[in-house]
Amino acid sequence: MNLDQYEENPQYLRKKVLTWHVHGSYLYYLTQTPHEFYLPVRGDRSEGYGGLGGGLSWGPNVHEIDVDQVSNLDLDCIIFQSRQNYLKDQYEILSPFQREIPRIYLEHDPPREHPTDTRHIVDDPEILLVHVTPFNRLMWDNGRTPTCVIEHGVVTPPNLVYSGEFDRGIVVVNNLKQRGRRLGADIFLEARQQVPLDLYGISADQLGGQGNLGLFELHELEIYYRFFFNPIRYTSLGLAVCEAMMLGLPILGLATTEMATAIVNGVNGFVDTSPDRLIDWMKELIADRILASELSAGAYQIARERFGIERFARDWDRVIRLATEHSSAAAAI
Repeated sequence: MNLDQYEENPQYLRKKVLTWHVHGSYLYYLTQTPHEFYLPVRGDRSEGYGGLGGGLSWGPNVHEIDVDQVSNLDLDCIIFQSRQNYLKDQYEILSPFQREIPRIYLEHDPPREHPTDTRHIVDDPEILLVHVTPFNRLMWDNGRTPTCVIEHGVVTPPNLVYSGEFDRGIVVVNNLKQRGRRLGADIFLEARQQVPLDLYGISADQLGGQGNLGLFELHELEIYYRFFFNPIRYTSLGLAVCEAMMLGLPILGLATTEMATAIVNGVNGFVDTSPDRLIDWMKELIADRILASELSAGAYQIARERFGIERFARDWDRVIRLATEHSSAAAAI
């Protein structure tokens, strides 16, 4: 469905949604949903209160609002995106009435404390818990809280076409050195000893990487790399992976978490639990540009089918609309 169709319907009522700036790229994609989004800001732009930023092309439906004015807003829905939002922020900036309006908790990650036995902090049948991958919902103990899954949706400039002319792979992970084994710092270093790999992201220079680029600058550069390597052992399916697929890059990574379903061996890339086999495939792709081109076509096709922005915006529109138009979160799914 074309998002313009929403505007063409005079009966379509846009909802007023308050959320925090937690993950910039995800927030940018979320705001492609045809509703009005309000982002609380503080003068110091502290965590969660950065408002607009990141060099992204925010739409006119995204508004900054000073934290002192939030309690005066006539809102339809609150979307929490972090423990801090849920356990602390709401009690500091929302009015008692606002804390009772329809609420959604957007969970970006799988459980950290224990992969299968961790109870989610939200235990409330009146709140809808949205997971970003089926794997994440599977691993959390969601208790009484109703849940649904909205898989990622991304958009990349249509003029960018994969060329793969660099005989190298690209890795995009923020703060990889500090985040260590969970994000696969050791696997990246092992692979880089045998295959030419360039690391991008915040603090990439700490591991001899190329530094950090804005989202659109990164996309413009990525299309020249032969493949995208994701060394992460355990986290959610990264937006960087979905974006690289949408650009047509073959994807290589560990067959863990949602990566095991997003990548089909020999179709849009390769996944395995053996780093040695992944390194062998990297070498093969560097030597065989025709194979890389074939995988590129598969990556682009799967990305459009599974991670298209219109499907994503439609899913979020449905969830926001149902959550705000029903008396309970359970009735919304």
